[in-house]
Amino acid sequence: MERYDRAITIFSPDGHLFQVEYAQEAVKKGSTAVGVRGRNCVVIGVEKKSIPTLQDDRTVRKIHSIDEHVMLAFAGLSADARVLVDRARVECQSYKLTLEDPVTVGYIARFIANTKQRFTQSPGRRPFGISMLIGGFDYDGTPRLFKTEPSGAFYEYFANSTGRGEKPVREYLEEHYSDETIVDEASVLKLVVRALSQVVQSGAQNIEIAVMNPAAEKGRVDYRVLPIEEVEELLKVVEAERAEAEAEEAAKKGTQGSPNVEDPLKPPQRLRNHASSLKVTCVHNTVPEGRRRRKHQVNND
Repeated sequence: MERYDRAITIFSPDGHLFQVEYAQEAVKKGSTAVGVRGRNCVVIGVEKKSIPTLQDDRTVRKIHSIDEHVMLAFAGLSADARVLVDRARVECQSYKLTLEDPVTVGYIARFIANTKQRFTQSPGRRPFGISMLIGGFDYDGTPRLFKTEPSGAFYEYFANSTGRGEKPVREYLEEHYSDETIVDEASVLKLVVRALSQVVQSGAQNIEIAVMNPAAEKGRVDYRVLPIEEVEELLKVVEAERAEAEAEEAAKKGTQGSPNVEDPLKPPQRLRNHASSLKVTCVHNTVPEGRRRRKHQVNND
């Protein structure tokens, strides 16, 4: 393997580009991010690591707005993400100046994916060690959500996750994502918080959530990052619903497994079982009457 993992442009005999796979490993060590596309909103939530006391938390952002109607979150190397975010913002501005229309979410997702892919083909470079969730609205008001990989691949999703907790969060989304859980913004927010709760145990200070939904004016989108107080309220609601569901499940199991109440006039079940195990056998004399008489006569003689 030593001959094939030093250059980005050399394939191994079994078809691997090891530098790209190493970039994917960097993503798996990053903070968890989750995105959900609702009927009329897009919600992205990320796990925030604890920051030093003297550090300004405004400089530690995992969710970025790259245009009025497009936002993204990432998992992996923050420096790599900063470079791609800057390039994406410039592309959004250039597109609008040239065509006088805002970019579509699919266009900017493809642009970011193409940029990543070029860095897997040129010598003297390395792949970007980040995976991105890109969400927003097209001009017609359609919500969109994409995910890009270090290899340059990108796909559209209804909901997905990335980062170190990608697997448990994605499994939770696959199990609980339905039409009922995306009916409005409040439902989508609860789904995102529940999904993040699978891997984040520290509370609201370690969760960052951003929401996009269409504004009253056509073609405009409202973007906001939830304050920590609102995140705390969401966590309380989710915890209360979870406790209620667990109590109902415990009550159901208790009803199914409760012992039968015995009649107080009957002996205890263990005594009845013991009595039934004792069998009284009556041995009847089956010798015919005539034979018994002859035997008696012989004895008298």
